[in-house]
Amino acid sequence: MAEVQLLGFWYSPFTQRVAWALKIKQIKYKYIEVDQDKTNPLLLQHNPIYKQVPVLIHNDKAICGSMVILEYISETFDQGTSILPEDTHDRALARFWANYLHNKMKTVSNAFLGKGKVQEKSKGEVCEMLKILDKELKGKEFFVANEFGFADIVANMVGFWLGVYQEVSGVELVTKKKFPFFCVWRDEYVKCSQVKEHLPSRDKLIAFYQAFARPQAAASASTQGISILIGP
Repeated sequence: MAEVQLLGFWYSPFTQRVAWALKIKQIKYKYIEVDQDKTNPLLLQHNPIYKQVPVLIHNDKAICGSMVILEYISETFDQGTSILPEDTHDRALARFWANYLHNKMKTVSNAFLGKGKVQEKSKGEVCEMLKILDKELKGKEFFVANEFGFADIVANMVGFWLGVYQEVSGVELVTKKKFPFFCVWRDEYVKCSQVKEHLPSRDKLIAFYQAFARPQAAASASTQGISILIGP
């Protein structure tokens, strides 16, 4: 058995953020795709409570939830580039922005892929988030200390997946006119070497979400469907 294993969905920003951290830290690991199957024996064995990915298995012990896993990786493995700043204030800022972005992920998903009142409410909340980010990211390449790290890894939803959701859904919330500084940051984000080499195929993601959205469109808003999309 590999010392480090990652259970995940290839299209999940939660899984991808953990994979990025492992690669940045130069940690060798075995990736196991479990797709949407919540009856997968490995998933039930290692995350019986939530039955969700990502799950990191290190020396036969499971760590669940992407934010917890990122902290674990940072604290456990010394090799490679640090994903949290050395300065304690910068480290606190990184955690603040990472948690802010993480807590908005379901809202972002609902704004583009939800239905009815849930979608409309989420659209407003996403626009408020974008106003905050537009102000915060003015003139910045990275969130904290001018270095790619923890908050930037967690920002993969707004930096990349949000654009995919917008194209698939036809819901246009992000424009250069409304949020110019956020858009400059986003365009540079996907070109950044730490990001670009680890991103999944945009075309493949769009095809996946288009296929997912078709049956969803024929039904009422599905909380389960959204949770499968975004993970923990």
